[in-house]
Amino acid sequence: MIEKSNISEVMKNIQERVGEKVVLRGSLGRNKTFEREGTLLNTYPNLFLVKMDDNNRNYTYTYTEVLTRTVELDVNVDGNFNSILDEMNPKINL
Repeated sequence: MIEKSNISEVMKNIQERVGEKVVLRGSLGRNKTFEREGTLLNTYPNLFLVKMDDNNRNYTYTYTEVLTRTVELDVNVDGNFNSILDEMNPKINL
């Protein structure tokens, strides 16, 4: 079960990374996946906005997608990209 406190924690951690480079991974269906680099542009109450480097377009994702790992959001930690959920790990209860 997804708790509101978990979503709030994910949202807070993503808000702290606005302006930073991120890597997004996810499924496009039928065994197709994507991996793109971009910049975290802004956060909103229910979603966040990422500008992709490869096509210069903006995409929106929800905090729930990150929390359920439908979309993986990797952030730069000491020169390496790590999952934002792994960075938060004892703070959330899945």
